[in-house]
Amino acid sequence: MTSQRPLVHRRTLLKATALAVAGGTIASSTGALPRAHASRPVLGTVLDYAAGVPDARAIAAAGHLGAVRYVSRRRPGTENWMLGKPVTATETLAFRAAGLATASVYQFGRAETADWLRGAAGAAVHAPQAIALHAAAGGPTGRPVYVAIDDNPTRAQYDGQIRPYLGAFDTALGAAGLRLGVYGNHNVISWALADGLGEFFWQHDWGSGGRLHPRADLHQVARRTAWISGVQVDVNDVHSRDWGQWTATALGAATPPPVEIPAPVPSAPVDDPVQALGQLLKQLNSLSG
Repeated sequence: MTSQRPLVHRRTLLKATALAVAGGTIASSTGALPRAHASRPVLGTVLDYAAGVPDARAIAAAGHLGAVRYVSRRRPGTENWMLGKPVTATETLAFRAAGLATASVYQFGRAETADWLRGAAGAAVHAPQAIALHAAAGGPTGRPVYVAIDDNPTRAQYDGQIRPYLGAFDTALGAAGLRLGVYGNHNVISWALADGLGEFFWQHDWGSGGRLHPRADLHQVARRTAWISGVQVDVNDVHSRDWGQWTATALGAATPPPVEIPAPVPSAPVDDPVQALGQLLKQLNSLSG
């Protein structure tokens, strides 16, 4: 990684709101300490990576707290080098044994294939995958999935595409007992906060103008990389005691129960936001059933 609110029918909006509220009542299984935003001291560092999976013991020995890991598949053309996607239960259980924590992030496309380009319709495709892959890796409820806005978008792009994308993703995560995190630059974080979108924020520097947002829980400092176990990794500053971290929930088991992962591409395009939300809720019902 680097870098118009949809018109919804009243009945759909009420159903989505109820689901999101219900999801928000599920407590975190991590027992995380309260988060503080008043100051920006660096409390430690966490990694993110896609090219491979470093040894958990080597990550711990290097002094890092854990990593933010992909709950998304490899996009076409990256199958032979993006070997660190998606996160697996084997990795998260190794993290647990090494005293490390995991957080979840969803990003499939990038640049001209960015996930947010289709707005709410894109979330109808991507959110069920994020939820299923998070669960398959042993991720508990009550924790966020960071949704990647790996760009330096204009305000018009935010209003017309990113805001409905994040809003639909938020509804889906809430229905599954999860919370919304936002990975973006300073502007995206500010705009999302103004719209009440996101509880956790991971800032990248592309388009941030050297500013660190006071609500950033994590900060991916540009061009700060390292090598661990032969894998190049990005190093992120941690600014909150609760940065969305979790440990695998598969107590006494080799792996969590299998979870069916939806296909990465929909059978037909969905361009209407109301239809997109309906499709998203249908997919969530199929996962829970």
